[in-house]
Amino acid sequence: MKELIRTNDAVVLSFAESLMRDAGIICFIADQGMSILDGSLGLLPRRLMVQGERADEARGILSDAGLAAELRDP
Repeated sequence: MKELIRTNDAVVLSFAESLMRDAGIICFIADQGMSILDGSLGLLPRRLMVQGERADEARGILSDAGLAAELRDP
C-alpha cells in the first residue's frame, strides 16, 4: 500500500475515497481510530492508502479531480 494523502480534512478524505471506489482501486483510510485519542479535534492526520501497483493511476485521478495539492511526494 502507498500513502497518497495525509490530512486532517475529512471532506478531502471522503472525496478521495469515493474517487478510488468509483475507479475500482482498493484503498483505505489509515489512522481513523486515532481520532478517538485526540478527542475528535482533528489533531492527528489520517492517511489515504492505495494499492501500490495502482498508485500512479490513483495519483492521476486525484490530480484530475483537483486534489493535486493534497498529494504526498512519490
